[in-house]
Amino acid sequence: MRQLIVNADDFGLTEQVSRGILDAHREGIVTSTTLMANGGAFDAAVFVARREYHLAIGVHLNLTEGVPVSPAANIPTLVDRQGRLHLSPRRLAQGIVTRQVNLADVETELRQQVWKVSRAGILPTHLDGHKHVHVLPGVSDIVIRLAQEFSIRSIRCPSEAAPKIPTLLRFGNSRAAAKQYVLGRAVSIFSRRFREKLVKAGVLSPAHFYGLSQTGFLDAQSIQDILADLPEGVSELMCHPGYLDADLAKTGTRLLVQREVEIRGLTAHQVRKVVADRGIQLINYLYLRLETPVPEREVAAREMTLGPMAISHGSLQQERSAK
Repeated sequence: MRQLIVNADDFGLTEQVSRGILDAHREGIVTSTTLMANGGAFDAAVFVARREYHLAIGVHLNLTEGVPVSPAANIPTLVDRQGRLHLSPRRLAQGIVTRQVNLADVETELRQQVWKVSRAGILPTHLDGHKHVHVLPGVSDIVIRLAQEFSIRSIRCPSEAAPKIPTLLRFGNSRAAAKQYVLGRAVSIFSRRFREKLVKAGVLSPAHFYGLSQTGFLDAQSIQDILADLPEGVSELMCHPGYLDADLAKTGTRLLVQREVEIRGLTAHQVRKVVADRGIQLINYLYLRLETPVPEREVAAREMTLGPMAISHGSLQQERSAK
């Protein structure tokens, strides 16, 4: 059985990113998203999320950019003189090794981020990390500890099999594609050790992961290529849909117009057709929590319409309302 979680990162980054994620959920194959507690559109995202009963929502842990949730004075080794998070993943890792970054500051900020999402009335289905900082040594142990503290049963493990060379050559910007490939290999190395920690801690994670090497290049054809080779078991596809506007440009993200390309890919007729033809079951992290077979009525891929999706993805909010 092939099961697929399609998770859209950066929910709450801007209002137009959140709108793009919701469109990719309502009209496409997105089943899950992760909310940025320090995103500029956090409150708006929480408001619209309350009406999306079939969209599973986790926490997108962020240590690299934006205004922190914690008072800057409480996390001095993570912020610049303006009180903003500013360390790239590489500088964060180096700071941890050289002890210029205090792991107590990391734990303080990440705990406040999870607490803010929970306090807003959202029961997170899982955790993942902005720019995959959650797999860094030191940080990974904190993230697992917070998952246990907040009774969150699942964490993303971004360990990705190396993509095929012809797939990389199809990308127009070969230098950028090569850079993303190297980044994917580095993250995957950290993630293999991270998976061992998850297993030891009894924390759940999909067996397979996709979308890391394709970040910045994910389109309808790339998604079809991933779906065509999807293995048995549970996989996760990471994506970053959204609409470009002035607010997004101000964030400094490199993913701008590309986010709209992803929306078109995630909602494409041919993509939904591959899902149906291959009998891929679209699920979310809730089903990893429940550790039960996915009900056929919820995910019968061959019964899905090839217009707007007719699959009910399931959500943590549904579980809560049923209690």
